[in-house]
Amino acid sequence: MTAPLLEVNDLKLHFPIMEGVLFQKQVGSIRAVDGISFHVNKGETLGLVGESGCGKSTAIRAISMLYPPTAGQVLFEGNEITHLSKMELLKIRKGMQIIFQDPYASLNPRMTVGNIISEPMEIYSKLGMLKMSKQEISSRVEMLLERMGLSRFYKNRFPHEFSGGQRQRIGIARSLALQPKIILADEPVSALDVSIQSQILNLMKELQGEFGLTYIFISHDLSVIEYISDRIAVMYLGKIVEIADADTLYRNPQHPYTKALLSAAPVPDPQIEKNRQRIILKGDVPSPDVERKGCYFCDRCPISSDRCFDNIPEIKATDPEHYVACFKCEDPS
Repeated sequence: MTAPLLEVNDLKLHFPIMEGVLFQKQVGSIRAVDGISFHVNKGETLGLVGESGCGKSTAIRAISMLYPPTAGQVLFEGNEITHLSKMELLKIRKGMQIIFQDPYASLNPRMTVGNIISEPMEIYSKLGMLKMSKQEISSRVEMLLERMGLSRFYKNRFPHEFSGGQRQRIGIARSLALQPKIILADEPVSALDVSIQSQILNLMKELQGEFGLTYIFISHDLSVIEYISDRIAVMYLGKIVEIADADTLYRNPQHPYTKALLSAAPVPDPQIEKNRQRIILKGDVPSPDVERKGCYFCDRCPISSDRCFDNIPEIKATDPEHYVACFKCEDPS
């Protein structure tokens, strides 16, 4: 077995809650990411799924060091990156790029498309971390545009001249400019029409095979996650509650939250949808500013017991490559 390309160990990101005007003091924390662990192998797609507010986007911002983690480790190609200097991080980020969710907000409206895509290459060339001439940079910009299904003559246009789907293609082209090894895709199709979503997903699959890319793909759309992912991690309230390969997770979900999540996904067959039993969870998602001593899902879980309220379950293997954080899965009795 080769070492994972990316490994995350007990990663936490807490945002302080401050009180006071002149003399502020911390009175609590928002536990956006509260101890997650997983790995991503070279060439695979790990889907990260969960309802809005569970910490998916915050997790990839912590992994890429856009938000410095509160605790935990992030290992990229075996190197721990959470304590690196800005220049050392710059070297690492050459191999780790992000596709942002909103194609309207993630592109500078004052820059041409050519400048947007070429900017990373120009910065790294000036710093001596990349050896590319101006002609080589220009040629790569044109190549990436045409590979995205856009004309190379579009490089002198501005973002407002493009549709949402075209803007996201430009964002993908920018993420590929430095020939990264892993791309962190933060809901890259959620702002697009359904017909455009399929085009972007197919494009990303083609690019993965062509450039040998590895993806962490975030979405709250279960059909999108099933289509694009090799393995899937399910998040709830800043915790990962289940990890398995895509086929296994959809065929045999084990965590109560995963079962409820999948039961909410519509099925295109009206007869199956009519006879299908929905799992309705009681209550609302608890506030992430409270430190919990038990299972994070126990307040809403239909099978919780006293043990669940007093202990936090570790994520453990129930089958080969299937990991679940649930006491009932460890001991069904």
